[in-house]
Amino acid sequence: MIKIGLIGKTNTGKTTFFNSATLASAEISNYPFTTKHPNIGNAHAITLCVHKEFNVQDQPRNSRCIDGWRFVPIELVDLPGLIKGAWEGKGLGNQFLSIAAQSDALLHVVDASGSIDASGKIAEPGSGDPVADVSDIEEELVMWYLKLFEANRDKIAHAIDTGSEPVHAITEVFRGIGVKEDHVKAALAANKLTDVKVDDFGPQQSRDFSWTLREVSKPTLIVANKVDLPSATENFRRLREEFKDNIIIPSSADAELTLRRAENRGLIKYIPGDERFDIKDQTTLNEKQKWALSFIRKDILGEYLRTGVQFAINVTVFKLLKMNAVYPVADSQKLADKQGKVLPDVYLMKSGSTVEDLAKEVHTELAKGLLYAVDARDGLRLPANYHLKDRDVLSIVSASKKK
Repeated sequence: MIKIGLIGKTNTGKTTFFNSATLASAEISNYPFTTKHPNIGNAHAITLCVHKEFNVQDQPRNSRCIDGWRFVPIELVDLPGLIKGAWEGKGLGNQFLSIAAQSDALLHVVDASGSIDASGKIAEPGSGDPVADVSDIEEELVMWYLKLFEANRDKIAHAIDTGSEPVHAITEVFRGIGVKEDHVKAALAANKLTDVKVDDFGPQQSRDFSWTLREVSKPTLIVANKVDLPSATENFRRLREEFKDNIIIPSSADAELTLRRAENRGLIKYIPGDERFDIKDQTTLNEKQKWALSFIRKDILGEYLRTGVQFAINVTVFKLLKMNAVYPVADSQKLADKQGKVLPDVYLMKSGSTVEDLAKEVHTELAKGLLYAVDARDGLRLPANYHLKDRDVLSIVSASKKK
């Protein structure tokens, strides 16, 4: 399952974002380090389901389908807030970094309203600097990578001297935090270090390499939270100007949590990430609820189209991580598994994945005897090395078929 970590300073709204995406009840407060231990829950990446295209009624098993949208589970982790010096172990830095290492991607939640100071304490709205907050956290992450590299430089050099390829030797040091050889290759190439000996890396070269390696191995999206507050508009503009190479999503996690809880109580009809909601019965709402929903409809959905929570998750999964939703079935004509369930499962497969990769995900035995796959749309045979596309529906044919 894809794992996404929520990072940022304290009091930026990370836990509210987490609760709104998972409908959990993690503690929310405005004192530092409310989140002392990571909160872990299931959220969803949402994609258009294929069942309407094929004019069938699906029977989801590993996911849900609501009004034509397929909800695919992902794991969301609300990490303890970072402070300066976290890479040295200050605050809850060591705990944060060890858990962040297991994430496939990161959502950097920043208080766009400027309502926290440099240390993450509550401040007068507009007095804080979210641009500096983003830079502070990025610095901590890069220093974490740099510390790991420098502490193991001799080990890397020794491995190379005894016959290991440089890329492999470097990767082994970082493998525990989810770094792969492709990430190391990309970071070396981007900094023109491919043919430079590790022993010859200067301080700036080591830092540049660590910066790039952090970016490619932990793709990150910036969530400009609390965008509904008056002081956020100018800060949101500054964030977009300062971090032009990053995707920045305006968000109101508090509004999303309000909508999700109202929907859960049956007061409104709302699909996470949608641009609208419908109140089922006005007479069931008190004045405070009417005001809150009116504000969300006019000042958040009317201004930004969405609350940004679900959109941030979707963009992270489908754009940053480049995942494709693929539907394996046993019968390519009935679109069913061996039990007759129609379109029961959907798998999120990274761009470039093949039929063989999908077979391994479904069942190891299926992969061992893999012959080919059949495209449910046109009946064509697809070889084991066929690159999967988004919304592919296919039947895997194997000498040891299990599904």
